[in-house]
Amino acid sequence: MFRGSLIRSGNNAKTIKGDGEYETAIMYLAPFNLSGTNTCAMAEKAGCVAGCLNTAGRGRMSNVQIARINKTKRWTSNRAQFMVDLVDDLERFVRYCAKRGVKPAVRLNGTSDIQWEVGHLAMRVVDGAPVVFDSIFHAFPEVQFYDYTKIAKRVRRQLPANYRLVLSYSMANVDYAESILATANETGANVAVVFATKAERDALMGRVYTIAASWNGTFVNREVIDGDSDDMRFLDPKGVFVGLYAKGAAKRDTSGFVLR
Repeated sequence: MFRGSLIRSGNNAKTIKGDGEYETAIMYLAPFNLSGTNTCAMAEKAGCVAGCLNTAGRGRMSNVQIARINKTKRWTSNRAQFMVDLVDDLERFVRYCAKRGVKPAVRLNGTSDIQWEVGHLAMRVVDGAPVVFDSIFHAFPEVQFYDYTKIAKRVRRQLPANYRLVLSYSMANVDYAESILATANETGANVAVVFATKAERDALMGRVYTIAASWNGTFVNREVIDGDSDDMRFLDPKGVFVGLYAKGAAKRDTSGFVLR
């Protein structure tokens, strides 16, 4: 288990399933506007506020919530220092993984949807000299980064080779659904879909499933794969639906975020 000031590994039941060749560290910030700053720009439109995984597992504990809020406030109040701290954590995590003979994988948006690829310069010492990189991904080419996102334009960007984004679908808003499906069709990006129960998801695994934003709108036909057996989304084949099933507060969701 790695413990940094911002990222940690070994404390997420899902990522542990995939540990072996890789070890995954995740950063959990306060989602939506819980910290006073909105870290999930599309949360209301996508209808995922009530069903957010922020309260799943250890997230139910008040001390965990306080820690996530405090970290988010660090990001808000002093972005430059936050990035210095993140670089330090990542360098230590890379060394930690090297000692254990595993590859480092990192999710920066465990419970947020921040666009780390823009507006987040990172400085790292290379061959004894400080170098400023355009993003944390460019600063750490030896790390495999990945995230889920509800911000469709992110996957349209020229992302670094070591950053994999999976779109997150919701039927809560037709315009949002249209945007996600159109982007998936045009870019080939994978789409995470949350089903109400494990049984519903399992019944579709390996089959081609059709999702339409509306009766007359954009639709996508794709095979459904199991997105719960592990969290290694960067190893998934391209052009699939990543099938998940509702957990925590999402079990009661009726907004359209969870497909029923």
